[in-house]
Amino acid sequence: MTVSFKGAHFPKTVILFAVFFYVRYTVSYRDLEEIMAERGVRVDHATLNRWVAKYASLLG
Repeated sequence: MTVSFKGAHFPKTVILFAVFFYVRYTVSYRDLEEIMAERGVRVDHATLNRWVAKYASLLG
């Protein structure tokens, strides 16, 4: 299955890192928002939720 990153406002690597981190460590979206901010990436927890819903299948 191919998922397109066309139109994404963040690089593919950032999106996949966030999704991997959420799936691997089962943190909350708000905690993940803080973790990403500590790494210099400002992204809302609702956006992280959408990313996981859309891209988690790529990691499986």
